[in-house]
Amino acid sequence: VQLVESGGGLVQAGGSLRLSCAASGFTYNDYVIGWFRQAPGKEREGISSIADDGSTYYAASVKGRFTISIDNAENTGYLVYLQMNNLKPEDTAIYYCAAVDGGDRIWTYSDYLREDEYDYWGQGTQVSVSS
Repeated sequence: VQLVESGGGLVQAGGSLRLSCAASGFTYNDYVIGWFRQAPGKEREGISSIADDGSTYYAASVKGRFTISIDNAENTGYLVYLQMNNLKPEDTAIYYCAAVDGGDRIWTYSDYLREDEYDYWGQGTQVSVSS
């Protein structure tokens, strides 16, 4: 599985950005694709994910401001978007796309936001929010 993020940048507080993750190389039709972020000096945290059945999951810190969505990428994989609105300086971080390909999952809500559950990772894209 290959994951390539794009769309990061510098934005003022209150502004919006849309991140994209081009995901390809899946073997199975059941998957989970998630967005994580890591701020300077902090641990990486899960912020949102979407499963193959369309179910979505959000961390409390972004719920109501961020929206995850997915499109098929011309039969070669998926495009996963993270629409980020009302950005705050504390949203400044490197944002990573991650994926799980196949597997029997009996996950709780929080499992969908746990980095230990994910096998594949992108290189990340920087998001900076100025006050």
